[in-house]
This record gives sequence, C-alpha cells and structure tokens, in this order.
Amino acid sequence: MRRFLDLPARLAWNNILNYIWVPSIALAFAAWVFKLRVPVLVDGYWLFVLLTVAAVLVALRDYRPARTLLLALAPFLLNKLLEFILAGADGRLTTRLDQLVDSTQGFAITWLIAFIIIARSQKKGLEKERLQREEEERAKRLIEAQNVELERLVLERTAALTLQAEELRAALTELRTTQAQLVQSEKMASLGELTAGIAHEIQNPLNFVNNFADVSVEMLTELSEEQARPIRDPDLEAELLADIAQNLQKIHHHGQRAASIVKGMLEHSRASTGERQPTNLNHLADEYLRLAYQGLRAKDKTFNATLNTDFAPDLPLVPAIGPDLGRVLLNLFGNAFYAVRQRQLRGEAGYAPTVAVSTHQRGDQLEIRVRDNGSGIPEAVRQKIFQPFFTTKPSGEGTGLGLSLSYDIVTQGHGGTLTVSSEEGSFTEFLISLPVK
Repeated sequence: MRRFLDLPARLAWNNILNYIWVPSIALAFAAWVFKLRVPVLVDGYWLFVLLTVAAVLVALRDYRPARTLLLALAPFLLNKLLEFILAGADGRLTTRLDQLVDSTQGFAITWLIAFIIIARSQKKGLEKERLQREEEERAKRLIEAQNVELERLVLERTAALTLQAEELRAALTELRTTQAQLVQSEKMASLGELTAGIAHEIQNPLNFVNNFADVSVEMLTELSEEQARPIRDPDLEAELLADIAQNLQKIHHHGQRAASIVKGMLEHSRASTGERQPTNLNHLADEYLRLAYQGLRAKDKTFNATLNTDFAPDLPLVPAIGPDLGRVLLNLFGNAFYAVRQRQLRGEAGYAPTVAVSTHQRGDQLEIRVRDNGSGIPEAVRQKIFQPFFTTKPSGEGTGLGLSLSYDIVTQGHGGTLTVSSEEGSFTEFLISLPVK
C-alpha cells in the first residue's frame, strides 16, 4: 500500500504506520495476563489493521486510486466487522451464520480484487499523465529558456543593428556633406571657366573701346589745333569730325558687345528659378562655345582650335532653363577642348584641334551635337561616363560630377536625352535631344 499510494510523499503521519505492530504485542500480552482466547484477539487485531488501512484511504481520498481502493475495501471491511461482532466468545460462528459470512466474504473478495485492478489502471493512467505533464513542463521550461536566449540574442542583434544604423546614418551624413561639397566644387569650377572665358572675351571689346577712345582724343586735339590756326582747313576738319563720329560708333558697338557679355554672365550666375522659358538654342550654343574656348585660352594662350558651327536656320524656341542648359553646354565644350588639347600636347604630326557644334530639328525634337576630334573614349569608359564621381582626368583636374550633373539636367530637368558616341583615336560626339514642347 505504501509503494502503491506513495505514502511517504502523500501522508503526513506515514511514520506512525511503522508502529502498527505495537497493538499486536499489547493484545498478546493481555491474552497471556488475562487468559483470553487467542482467535478473538487475532481477529480483533486484523480488524484494527483493516480500519487503519481504511483511515489511510480516507485521508488520501483526494487521490483517485485511493478512493477506488477505499470503495474496494468497504465490503470486505464490513464483512470482517460483521463476522467479528457475530462471533462467539471462542471466536466461532454458528453454522448458518458461517455460511452467510462465507458467501458474503466471497463477494467482498471478488469486489476487492476487481477494484484493486481498476485502481492499478487508474494509477498507471495518472502516472502516464504525470509523466506527460512533466514532459510538457520540461518542454515548457526548455521553450522558456530558448525564448530567454532568443530575446537575449534579439536584444544583442538589435543593439548591433542600432549601432550599425547610427554608423550608417553618420556615414550617410558625411557622404551627403562631401557630395554637396563636390557638387559645389564642380559648380565653382564651371563658374571659374565661365568667368575666365568672359574675362578674356570682354577684354577684346574693351581694348577696342580704349583704342578708339584714345584715337578720338588725339583727333579732337588735332581738331582743336586746326580750329585755332588763323587759316583753317575745312576739309581736314570735316575729315576729323567724320573719323571721330566713326570712332564713336565703333566705341558704342564694342560697348554694347561688352554689355551683352556682362548680361550673359549675370544670367549664368543668377540662381535658377526652375521655370522654363522659350530659349534660342543657336544663340545659347554659340555664346557658350566662345566662352568655353576663351576660358581655356585664358589658361593657355598657346592653345588654338578650329571652331565649326552649323546652326539650323529658323530653329524654333525650346522651353528650357537657360542657366542650367548653359552649364551643360559649358561642360560639354570644356570637355571637348580638354580632349583636343590633350591630343595636341602629344605632338601628333598634322593634327589640327577642332570642335564642332550643330543644331537640327528632327520631328518634335531639337538636337545639339558637340563633336571633337580628340583621342576618343574607350568602350569600357563610355559605359561609366555618366556615373557620379567617375572621371578620366588626373587628380585635381576633375570631380567626376560634370557629366553626371549634365545628364540629370537634360533628362530629369528637361525631359530630354544625353548620349555619347565615340571612336577611340578619332572623335567623340555628345548628342542632346530636347522636346520642342
């Protein structure tokens, strides 16, 4: 019973059962002292044992196998109790009562055995359930431990990703700052080339203005001297006045030329509003071609190149942002002059640097072609030429943003296309295509 019901773990007064033999000694001593009949005492002792078992089962009634055993023991206990009560002083029953007790005892024993089997099945079921619960508990603890470990790993990974994100944000901020600086450097380089070209271009009309002004001052002095003579020469005075008038016209002409150059410079330096205005591509291309050429000559006065222009007559105005498109042309012209100058510096016999620009209308597209007879661009380089920060120029001579910005201005800013074709050792040609509307 102790093993079956696991009494040490379930019953607080389990240790008292170790002394269940004490009453038997007491009864034996009483039988010896009082000369009692032994069968009665023996039956009484075993009835006491059965009652003790019943008391244990009652104490464990919350345990299902114990309840089943209590139900199994009840008929047998009642049978033994009835037999003990009905027995005579010698512990014997009458024949009739003995037959009755025997018949009921057989039923009680059968009942007891049946319910013991049921209790064993219940215990096995409960043991199976216990083992299953323990397995589930172990699995639950394992899952909880895995969850704790996963949470720890997630926290560590999150911290690592957060740190990486912070580093990436810092790197991105630094990259954007560097990119902004490079873009500004490219704009300043473009502005520097434009300023050099304008300075060189404006120098010519200013020289004419100064020269004709000096000559006119001399003529006015000569005219004053002639008028102060006693005998004046009317023909000479008329000739001097005519020359002075002609000089003033030339001064006015070259002054207007200088003013137009300054106006163009102001238009270029003015911040773009992003609004498209009807633009004369022929005038824009011609103006920036000369400015780019004069800008290079301002750096290298020994450089000379042939400029070929082929502007389509009656070319319609195209909606464009003049300063932005001017930067594109200035960049393309600057690259073209750089290419022919580099080839010229190699000292090829019979080589004549030439840069050509032409405009044409093809359907609803206006085209500007910029062609040079420089060294050309290899195929591997042509595939990267519009990528940001890619440059074939030596360090310090290019930022790698000129063509990238030009491509963005043409394609994104004006809805056009910018392509390049080249033959290594022969030519390079950039084609700008802009929609008329």
